[in-house]
Amino acid sequence: MEFTRVRRVVTGHDAEGRSRVVDDREVEPITSELMPGCAFFRLWGRDERPAFPDDGTPRPAEAWYPPRDGSRFMINTVPPGELVPAPGVDKAAALDELERRMPGAMAAGEPGAPGMHTTDSLDYVLVVSGEVVLELDDGEEAVLRAGDVVVQNGTRHAWHNRGAEPCTIVGVAIGAERVRPA
Repeated sequence: MEFTRVRRVVTGHDAEGRSRVVDDREVEPITSELMPGCAFFRLWGRDERPAFPDDGTPRPAEAWYPPRDGSRFMINTVPPGELVPAPGVDKAAALDELERRMPGAMAAGEPGAPGMHTTDSLDYVLVVSGEVVLELDDGEEAVLRAGDVVVQNGTRHAWHNRGAEPCTIVGVAIGAERVRPA
């Protein structure tokens, strides 16, 4: 199951506190020439804890990954094989475009370790279709298939699709506080 568009229905409360559909629209994926075949759907996000009643208006959520007390909801498609840009891609322009559309996402990556990144978040991930390999420190790996879930506790990781079909994952990231050793 590969998504090209996703319908997002948002509920909220009216002035009397009754529930209402306040938004119903398609969300288009974020794609990049740097990562052919990848699709990133940012479905919802907020930078603070929710409080109810809520009118369903989108809240500020600038950065791709959530701050402490923030959250993000996304669907990502990972194509099979290595992510190799086509020859002639203007990498600087493509990076600028990714930064504009996915603020801070590329900064979380590690130079020299493709795909490896660490975020200050608790992530709940469901593999919807395909197969993906979760790589952790020291090369430890877990192969995940449709129906498998991951509880990602702010650990360093990367996603690799070594299969033949695209893999789609659904994730919710909840901002957390990282305590650094003294």
